[in-house]
Amino acid sequence: MANPAPIHYPPLEGSARLWGTIALSLATFMNVLDSSIANVSLPAIAGDLGVSTNQGTWVITSFGVANAISLPLTGWLSQRFGQVRLFVASVLLFVLSSWLCGLAPNMTTLIVFRAMQGFVAGPMIPLSQGLLLASYPPALAGLAMGLWAITTLVAPVVGPLLGGWITDSISWSWIFYINIPFGLLSAFMVWSIFHKRESVTHKLPIDSVGLGLLVVWVGALQIMLDKGKELDWFASPLVLGLGIVALVGCAFFLAWELTEKHPVVDLRLFQQRNFWSGTLAIAVGYGLFFGNVVLLPLWLQQFMGYPSIDAGMLLAPVGLLAIILSPIVGKNVHKRDPRAMASFAFVVFAVVLLMRSHFNTQADFGTMMLPTIVQGIAMAFFFIPLSVILLSGIAPDKIPAASGLSSFVRIVAGSFGTSIATTVWQDRAALHHAQLAESINQGNVTATQLLAGMNNAGLTPEQALAQINRLVDQQAYMLAICDVFFASALIFLLLIPVVWLSHPRKPGGAPAQSGKPGGDIDAAAAAH
Repeated sequence: MANPAPIHYPPLEGSARLWGTIALSLATFMNVLDSSIANVSLPAIAGDLGVSTNQGTWVITSFGVANAISLPLTGWLSQRFGQVRLFVASVLLFVLSSWLCGLAPNMTTLIVFRAMQGFVAGPMIPLSQGLLLASYPPALAGLAMGLWAITTLVAPVVGPLLGGWITDSISWSWIFYINIPFGLLSAFMVWSIFHKRESVTHKLPIDSVGLGLLVVWVGALQIMLDKGKELDWFASPLVLGLGIVALVGCAFFLAWELTEKHPVVDLRLFQQRNFWSGTLAIAVGYGLFFGNVVLLPLWLQQFMGYPSIDAGMLLAPVGLLAIILSPIVGKNVHKRDPRAMASFAFVVFAVVLLMRSHFNTQADFGTMMLPTIVQGIAMAFFFIPLSVILLSGIAPDKIPAASGLSSFVRIVAGSFGTSIATTVWQDRAALHHAQLAESINQGNVTATQLLAGMNNAGLTPEQALAQINRLVDQQAYMLAICDVFFASALIFLLLIPVVWLSHPRKPGGAPAQSGKPGGDIDAAAAAH
């Protein structure tokens, strides 16, 4: 029996469109905020619940694992239950799990509730995009997504600052309780405005085998990435076993999903050139960006003597230009070639990282702040044009599935980017430390004079060597992070040809590049 045709509702108008946009953006803001708000509260949570800080990191990992697993399910769930019903249910379950997280009496319970919170949060972002796109006429779809994107840019900046203030001023439980009023308000507004615009549902069978394989291989992969650095990667039998489980599970998952009539993840979307090229570019780019975002504050706090609040303040301005430019990019993305806009973002990212690759231990606050501000330009031109490319030619009823799948790939790439960046940083630091230490000998006039000066100041030979070792460490990690910045800049430039493999169409309907067209950029594909 053929599936019923999707219903195309007319765009919302006036106050309904305004309040609908606010309601959807509020839920998205709450979702993205919760992925970062707990980071700075980990010491307080771990201390209150009587565990180590390393064990406390599972508060973050459990959310990420469950969130990554549920994202690809968005397409199947929305077809089974309807986009509006699924979105409202996700928000209400998110509120419930947030309340339970705040009440958690021990770490085990908190991890379980955080996993629940991450799982129910998965459909919220792709569904908010689909519902918002259907609320605007095609000419304003890019502007709508530009405004929506502001929430995803502001939340990661506000999250750590808000989480730290709540933890210090009230209690860590309130980083979860704060979701309750905003979530209930969002759910009420969305249901009031959108319940008569429900999507067509199909009684699809659940792909239980595919779902089980997804849980196994993604869970194993995320745990491997989380524990790898701590356990010396594949020197550890546990990490090696997790890697084998993830690899074999992924292979079986791919084979099953490509032959299943009703797959839990529609991998056939990768048959479309625009989708796979756009997803590849956004995933690798996000992995590079996220890896460097994690690395920079670590370096600042561990080797440059920055307190956490100063490191946070140095990173916060990244959203300033992004917030200003995102609506402009969204409004004009349908008038310009999105490949050129994405290429511009990659060039700016490369310039920012090249600027950082020239940092040294004497760099002042202003010198480090400048690349952060410039990076906001790249962020504004990164997500929206690439989302236009990867959703180009996707049918409206496939938008949630495509958005969920691309978001899943992006989140996994972010995890890889973090692990790879930190591992390369440590390895390069060890190499630079060995090279620098070789020069500390009696034949080096500067080294011998420095040692003599320390001895004259009253330090024992052991104390003087320890002091020099700290200086060598500082220099080694500075050189290592510059290596990572430089390599990341080169990879960003190598991503530009990937973007030009796609074939979106120009506004007038003509192909943007000669060759086989990849589909029209319609209202459904105007943004991610």
